[in-house]
Amino acid sequence: MKLSKRVYVLLAVLGLVSIIAIAFQRSVVRRIAGQARLLSTETKPLPDNAPPTLKQMLAGAIEQPGYTLYYDPAYVKLEYPGGDVPQDRGVCTDVVIRAFRKGGVDLQKEVHEDMQRSFKAYPTKWGLSRPDSNIDHRRVPNLQTYFKRQGKEQPATESAADYLPGDLVTWDLGGGVDHIGIVTNLWSPEAGRYLIVHNIGGGARIENVLFSWHITGHYRYF
Repeated sequence: MKLSKRVYVLLAVLGLVSIIAIAFQRSVVRRIAGQARLLSTETKPLPDNAPPTLKQMLAGAIEQPGYTLYYDPAYVKLEYPGGDVPQDRGVCTDVVIRAFRKGGVDLQKEVHEDMQRSFKAYPTKWGLSRPDSNIDHRRVPNLQTYFKRQGKEQPATESAADYLPGDLVTWDLGGGVDHIGIVTNLWSPEAGRYLIVHNIGGGARIENVLFSWHITGHYRYF
């Protein structure tokens, strides 16, 4: 018996819905699995003399996997100061920017003002002739330059003991792609080091990636 065109369309729609449902289910499973890995870690207490701003920054970093679900490198015109892309998306630098704001530091404002004072001290690889408060603070090389100019640079070593909660780490992913993340106070007994909160393509996540790529920078701001 021949099926009508309407039936074929209905079957096609049902098939598409099934594919979407399966993809969504797999996404949820992956996220739940990631949270399970998070629950298996130990939360290390910060030193008694740790500044409140460090605690606030770390709390702001660790909470991000709960709401930043997508990686989106789009150029967005931002308010200034205090501008941000939609909270459910962003790039690796947005993890740092949002966490720092919880600690009372607006990197958009700080980087922009420093670039206004010393524009030639910053990388020129993007062909700009003046600072752009919409994007400058969202670029890893600019953050590296800013932190170094503020005297926040630490040795980039291969020893996990040198990387403390609140530290920033930058990596070269290869092919000229830079990356940045924050060392949390979530300790992995299995790996013997702190986990990193970052966004490398699937939203903000907390993972054991400290030595997954070539480290190009290490900074301690708070």
